[in-house]
Amino acid sequence: MIEPFGQTANGETVHRITISGSGLTAKIMSWGATLQDLRLEGHAAPLTLGFPDFDSYPAHSPYFGQTAGRHANRIAHGRFVLDGTTYQLECNEGGVAHLHGGSAGIAKRLWTLESHGSDFAVFSIVDPDGQSGYPGTAKIEARYELRPGACMAITYTSVTDRPTLVNVAHHSYFTLDDADDILDHELMMAADHYLPVDKDLIPTGEIRAVEGTDFDFRELRPIRREGADGQQVAYDHNFCLSHEREAVRTIALLRSMRSGLAMELRSTEPGLQFYTGFKVATPVAGLAGKPYSACAGLCLETQSWPDSPNHVGFAGAVLRPSEKRVQHTEHVFIRS
Repeated sequence: MIEPFGQTANGETVHRITISGSGLTAKIMSWGATLQDLRLEGHAAPLTLGFPDFDSYPAHSPYFGQTAGRHANRIAHGRFVLDGTTYQLECNEGGVAHLHGGSAGIAKRLWTLESHGSDFAVFSIVDPDGQSGYPGTAKIEARYELRPGACMAITYTSVTDRPTLVNVAHHSYFTLDDADDILDHELMMAADHYLPVDKDLIPTGEIRAVEGTDFDFRELRPIRREGADGQQVAYDHNFCLSHEREAVRTIALLRSMRSGLAMELRSTEPGLQFYTGFKVATPVAGLAGKPYSACAGLCLETQSWPDSPNHVGFAGAVLRPSEKRVQHTEHVFIRS
């Protein structure tokens, strides 16, 4: 089903499509190729954070379900060098970093619905040369598909006409129960290293082992963890899965003992940004009928490593005209 879902500030109509399969129902809107709602049959609560109306998204959404890019995550000072040329991107985060493709990135623009069926939808967008400072025109396609086994698969396919950066990431905030926060969810991530960050959440350049730190999630454990200061550890870090894209493999497992529901994450991507949503605070009601507060949902964003153009040894995001980039991630929901 395709229906009008609102209008942008420019008067453009935003459409929403509903797809269903294998017990899952997903509602995706053309603005940002955004997963607006995700439900599992027999599980009362929404699986993701979101709003019931479109107007709340441009006004209040911290990227709920949106497709972040052209380059998701942060680039320090919005600056990078590619093939000997220095490029300056918009610094849309506190004037110190470029975040998620800029204030007019692909997460905040209308996409075209190219094709669809009962259990899939394909959107595309053309990101023009010079947008937010990026070189080259990039065409990006997002495919949502509901597969057997309660699996939501998301595939991003990107091409460009000039060397550029492309790092597309899905930015849903997941929650597997009806609690006010996700701190008692348990999480496993198949990462031996992570990237420490500075006060602006920009990687320092160090690739640090997780062993013996609060960042060791190699075995399933609760997210709730007090740091040295006695406060909950504020996770918003890239976990290093590999140095390049690989065949699809299991990279994480999220579980709620409260609901008995788990989500297995499989992906091709070399990095996983784990964010506990500690900045979330919405003044309007979300899908569950009340405003969201800190840690109401968590992000597991499959991606290249953040600020990779500025660090030797980081899994990078450079895309050239001779290449086609395919980023694939599967979210598999499992009942205990």
